[in-house]
Amino acid sequence: MAQNCVQFQKGMSLSEFLDSYGTEEQCFTALYDWRWPEGFICPECGSKECCQLTTRKLMQCNKCHLQTSITARTIFAATKLPLKKWFLGMYFVTQDKKGISSLELMRKLGISYKAAWRMKHKLLQVMQERDENKPLSGFVEIDDAYLGGVRSGKRGRGAENKTPFVAAVQTNEDSQPEAIKLSVVSGFRTREIKIWAEKALSPGCTVISDGLPCFNAVVTANCEHDRIVCGGGKASVEEPEFYWVNTLLGNLKSAIRSTYHSIKPKYVQRYLAEFEYRFNRRFDLKALLPRLSYVALRTPPMPEWMLREA
Repeated sequence: MAQNCVQFQKGMSLSEFLDSYGTEEQCFTALYDWRWPEGFICPECGSKECCQLTTRKLMQCNKCHLQTSITARTIFAATKLPLKKWFLGMYFVTQDKKGISSLELMRKLGISYKAAWRMKHKLLQVMQERDENKPLSGFVEIDDAYLGGVRSGKRGRGAENKTPFVAAVQTNEDSQPEAIKLSVVSGFRTREIKIWAEKALSPGCTVISDGLPCFNAVVTANCEHDRIVCGGGKASVEEPEFYWVNTLLGNLKSAIRSTYHSIKPKYVQRYLAEFEYRFNRRFDLKALLPRLSYVALRTPPMPEWMLREA
């Protein structure tokens, strides 16, 4: 049986990571190049002329004299952690397809749990903001899903204390998955799906769903709708038209169960965004860390109180 080239790609080994980002100076240089690929630009006046202070790693604009650091006005702003800790954290977050918990990040980096939690959720916020405005196109399989653990009472649709979300998979002409979108919704009602479709789907795409009535709302986003009534239980899982969305949900829930003990409902969207971000960039694992760093430098600061508000 032929090996899956995506599954068996080498990615970035720990030794390769340490060779490229093992020192504070290497991390600073990398961030500088990613933040200002064409040279320094003052965030206040736009001037390209600056000098670097010798006592601290600050750039001072020659025109307005603003002093700025490599992390100012980014998701890294006001951090007390060394840059190499951030880089190592980004390495662990990006290279494992099941993710890493804040507790495990604490142990691997040798930092406090609060610092590890802040780092983890800031990186998840970067992932969420990067993909939230990228709609799917072409052929799209969608399904309703819930997170919330095993509880007594009603299961599946209509279950209490569960977080509902829409799972969508974009496939190509060969019926292979290209991209996914995982979006928390307040419920599976026509109005909610209409709002979701207008943001998550490109006009003209073909949407395949089961018989849940609210999914008819995708036509309001100028999408074609192929509705397949397949009943419930095992029969719905075995429908070939929903193969990839069912596979996606199985992999997602397996990853969450194996990595996290629990997820608070208000943070569910961030954890879904983490899985979505890695999946959509799975074809080049080595590029994941530079790409995440590049986007993090363009994500506004988010202090802890904002992170906890979700």
